[in-house]
Amino acid sequence: MALIDEIRSKAGRERFEFSKHAADQMISRHIQVREVRQAFASSQIIEDYPEDKYGPSCLLLGFTAAGRPLHIQCSYPSRQVMKVVTLYEPDPGLWIDFKTRRKLK
Repeated sequence: MALIDEIRSKAGRERFEFSKHAADQMISRHIQVREVRQAFASSQIIEDYPEDKYGPSCLLLGFTAAGRPLHIQCSYPSRQVMKVVTLYEPDPGLWIDFKTRRKLK
């Protein structure tokens, strides 16, 4: 099974939790849990961090039912409960199609 399929499966079975940082970001950025669920369901991996200092993780791009783009950084789904490290609505000034980082001068 592909990594993204494992992530979607785990999220679909509610086998994820939020780090304190992610929970704080949700509050300050007005992101609801249902939006996170929706974004997980439509997500794709846009960056992979297999050597991240806190453990392997990846950055996902997903969209809510209303079309709001969300970036979700989560741990690999190999753990029993997947961890959402951080999440945010990507800044179009920093991202091309919300998938590729713009090269800043």
